[in-house]
Amino acid sequence: MLEIFAAGGWLMWPLLLCSVSALTIILERLWALRQQSIAPTVHLEAVDQWPLAQLLARYAVTTAAPTSVERILQAGLRRHDQGALRIREALQAAGAHEVHQLEKYLTPLGSIAAITPLIGLLGTVVGMIDVFQQLDLAQGNAQQLAGGISVALITTATGLAIAIPSLVMHRYFQRRVSDWVVTLEQVGQTLLDRLSPDQSAALQLDALQVESQPAAASTTPSGWS
Repeated sequence: MLEIFAAGGWLMWPLLLCSVSALTIILERLWALRQQSIAPTVHLEAVDQWPLAQLLARYAVTTAAPTSVERILQAGLRRHDQGALRIREALQAAGAHEVHQLEKYLTPLGSIAAITPLIGLLGTVVGMIDVFQQLDLAQGNAQQLAGGISVALITTATGLAIAIPSLVMHRYFQRRVSDWVVTLEQVGQTLLDRLSPDQSAALQLDALQVESQPAAASTTPSGWS
């Protein structure tokens, strides 16, 4: 293995760095995107089934909430007496933050999946140039040429070996994040419905007030994100 690594040349070092980084991100995201880290069943059931007074007693106080659902519930319940519009704004802000956290490190993982084949190809091109520079074509040493090509292809094979699982896991995590976003949206909407049963009338009234104050129109939330 060490001989193969050494034969690949200096571009094997950035490929090694990419492989370690990709593996670290994959393991971290597998742990971070578990249900127990995002939306434990007990909190999902609480939104639907607990009495409102119990929800307020449990989630309205500011604590170090370890899960995404808890942080969203805290954001909405802390403003339970400030009107539907303020509750909705709080839920939107908390939801945007949670989505950002869910997508953490996915861009670097996608970048690794994209650049490692290119690094491998670059290593192959550099290796082929070196082979042809050292090869005495006049003697037609085909064995030497074949050996040089096989060595030059090591970086391409290594780059593809890193890129393929990285791309697969990147797509998997994107789908996983999309599923969790839907769940968090449902939690936020359910909480808003429970805190403001007449939310449609309340939001319509607030919208009329905003229209009478053009300067504040830009602060009206466009919807749950």
